[in-house]
Amino acid sequence: MIDLLLVNPGAARQNYGALSDGLTAIEPPIWCRIIAGYVRSRGFDVAVADMEASGISLDALGILARDMRPRLAAVVAHGHQPSASTQTMVAALPTAAILESIGIPTILLGGHPSALPERTLRETSARYVCDGEGPITIEALLNRCPEDFVPGLIWRDGEKIVANERARLLDVGTSELEGEAWDLFKLRRYRAHNWQCLGAWPRSPYASIYTSFGCPYRCSFCMINVPFHSNQYRARRPERVVREIEFLYRERGVRTFKIADEMFVLKPSHYLAICEGIAKLGIGEEINIWCYARVDTIREGELDLLRRAGIRWIALGIETADETVRDGANKAIRPRDIVAVVRSIQDHSISVIGNYIFGLPGDNRETMQATLDLAMECRTEFANFYCAQAYPGSALYEKTVAEGRTLPESWSGYSQHSYDSRPLDTEYVSAREVLRFRDGAFQAYYTDDSYLRMLELKFGTEAVREVKAITARPLARNKTSDERPTAEGELAEP
Repeated sequence: MIDLLLVNPGAARQNYGALSDGLTAIEPPIWCRIIAGYVRSRGFDVAVADMEASGISLDALGILARDMRPRLAAVVAHGHQPSASTQTMVAALPTAAILESIGIPTILLGGHPSALPERTLRETSARYVCDGEGPITIEALLNRCPEDFVPGLIWRDGEKIVANERARLLDVGTSELEGEAWDLFKLRRYRAHNWQCLGAWPRSPYASIYTSFGCPYRCSFCMINVPFHSNQYRARRPERVVREIEFLYRERGVRTFKIADEMFVLKPSHYLAICEGIAKLGIGEEINIWCYARVDTIREGELDLLRRAGIRWIALGIETADETVRDGANKAIRPRDIVAVVRSIQDHSISVIGNYIFGLPGDNRETMQATLDLAMECRTEFANFYCAQAYPGSALYEKTVAEGRTLPESWSGYSQHSYDSRPLDTEYVSAREVLRFRDGAFQAYYTDDSYLRMLELKFGTEAVREVKAITARPLARNKTSDERPTAEGELAEP
């Protein structure tokens, strides 16, 4: 018998279809690791079942859980990025059901359950839902606290659903978050996004870490702060982050990393200290790190240090070319300023991922075309084309519900790549038009001759062959959402 079984449900097939066969990343589930380390450091026995990495079925999970006999199981519904929590529910719900069916008390947690805690409890067979980060709630359950005294717990008292007071936030600046749990993950099972490894970098072993939690901005389409219920930015101590990266590099053979912070390049005293620490280790040329930034947080004088610290890719939230549509970013930034920032990053031998969104409120055919034109001008080494989705927990979701507008019929419909993907209608274009435009934008970008020439010069002919093969792979769409079948292959989004 063990105290806790943490389960990362496998939703890749439902959300990515055929793209899950080798193209998408498989990341070590960060919150499974955080919870495991926290609980372990308090004397409890923990095991992790990563269904995405291992590929085990629900039946196999049931057999495994019977053998382990955990006192509590936790199904962790987070994704590769915060918004991906909603679409993981297509796997999280049946996973909780199989565990409860064999008599294991189960709690469901993650961004989506925190956004809709009472609805999630009504939809799930799980005994409990957690509203919040999770570690403190799980510790209280393992300590056999009465249900009404467990912070962050959503539970049933007969026919009544009870929502307890939320748990405090973890103090990430102390050792509270530093419990060791990397031994629970076979890092060679995990692989980086294929774009990060263009140019013959190894996709495995692969590690994903947080250096900070939360984001101070309030973009209407974003729900990253939902598990925290706060816009508070909380940073780990830089020396602890550097020590963790060095451990993974020297002891676990990791060369390819993701910094999962919503905004790593944000607070100079934090990220520069981390970069200086990595640079001093002398391993910057031997590692490949990618991270997120905003166009207006990039400072040219710092880019040399970022590159010496092994940062080879920066994902920029460009969103849209139209300042009347742009949300959350500095509206004074003009398209030519965005292009200049991209070129500055590239001039320091750092590749750029441009993130663009079609179908934000106010978008029409002309503004979406302007965004695609900007993407073509930026010509970043990789580009993500998203459709606006009203993710539960976001201000956009609340507005959409209040106005009675149409939302996806299933949780998988929130995925950008799923068969039943259903973005928002705008005041000027329908959801099917937004989806069709997004799919066409992908094809236009990745088949453009100037882009392919740039790719070949930087990464070689093999990279071009890979992209051509991917664009030829069909991406199935529900014809009720998109009247015309779309022939598109997709590189995995970060």
